[in-house]
Amino acid sequence: MLERFDPRNWNVTTENLVDTLVALSAAVVLALVLHWIVFAVLRRVARLSTNALDDMVVGQVGKPLRWVMIGFAISAAAETDALVGPGWDLATDYIRPALVGWLAYAVVKGFAAGMEAQAERSEDPVSQRARITRIAILSRTMTVGIIIITVALIMLNIPGVRDIGVTMMASAGLAALAVGAAAQPALKSLIAGLQVAITQPLRIGDLVKVDGEVGRIEEIRMSFVTVRTWDERVIVVPTSRFLDQSFENWSRIDEQLTGPVFLHLDPAAEIAPIRAEFEHFVEAHPLWDGRTKALLMTEAYPESIELRLAVSAATIGDLWTLRCEVREHMLTWLREHQHEALIRHRLEVEAANAKVKKA
Repeated sequence: MLERFDPRNWNVTTENLVDTLVALSAAVVLALVLHWIVFAVLRRVARLSTNALDDMVVGQVGKPLRWVMIGFAISAAAETDALVGPGWDLATDYIRPALVGWLAYAVVKGFAAGMEAQAERSEDPVSQRARITRIAILSRTMTVGIIIITVALIMLNIPGVRDIGVTMMASAGLAALAVGAAAQPALKSLIAGLQVAITQPLRIGDLVKVDGEVGRIEEIRMSFVTVRTWDERVIVVPTSRFLDQSFENWSRIDEQLTGPVFLHLDPAAEIAPIRAEFEHFVEAHPLWDGRTKALLMTEAYPESIELRLAVSAATIGDLWTLRCEVREHMLTWLREHQHEALIRHRLEVEAANAKVKKA
């Protein structure tokens, strides 16, 4: 191959150079025209379909497929050209896997984008999050695999790299041990990411509590998961953490939750009027979903009692707002209608002074 590629063996003349340029230009133009015709037909067919998947795939593979067709056209023209043929034979060993890898990468991206667009139109938020999570993890896994295989195929065409590979195969025992030890964290992350995609203990958009922090799952990658808290902080958690340790998922099935509001009142408080006012306020509130409203005395201490006011809402955000408004309304009502129920630290000053005087 290298002997054929030696420029000293070429018989370069003006006529040969012109013929080569004409042949290559004709091949490139023919490839571009054929690409334009094929994609004009594909775009028309995609527009007739109501599915967004084919539009996404056609849009993604347009550019890489153009270069793939140009590469095949140049290869066909170079087969009969003594001037370009030797050099192109050497370059095509590197160009071919790069173009095929680029095309495969674009196909995966197109399918992922189309399937995400379909999932976003789902009316079921839980099903939507599940599909988006599965698509995101599996598409990233496939793209990483495509990149690794493409780079490996390109590098194997380099003689020095290929010799190193042969040497490593000869000492496979030691090499496998070293590579296995070095790749253990990466393999653990890969397996954890695939397990999350299949079993789905959490999904993109889920509200979780991990390490004492509550936030939405913003991104799931093979090695880590990002959790966005209410104050816009981002918590980065290893993916394996969600498989090895327990965590709370507040929206695993749906976002319907029941939350408490605690009131600590004086033992002299009358519970029946407080319960009636609580139920009246909750029933009239637009965020209440009609499932749960209950007021129970959960604790009784010598100087206070604890009331738990349980309410429910259709979403986690609505529940938070409803709890805050219930707490505010009940304290306002207690101040206006039953102020003696509010806890006070009383000091009997007159009795204390009388005791001091007697002493």
